[in-house]
Amino acid sequence: MIWVLVFGLIALAGLIMLVSYAVWLAHKAADLFSELEMLGRRAEELADLLSQLEPTPRGDTP
Repeated sequence: MIWVLVFGLIALAGLIMLVSYAVWLAHKAADLFSELEMLGRRAEELADLLSQLEPTPRGDTP
């Protein structure tokens, strides 16, 4: 009968680990999406800055 208790405790520990891993993974995914959002904003800022550039004429051409 002790084996039922042992397997029950192993199952409980596994369930706790699974829930802990799911919470950790959710936090990491939220961090990743936040960084991707920031990267998108930076890309928009870079595109705005690049659109303001105007090429200067070179003196080599007649």
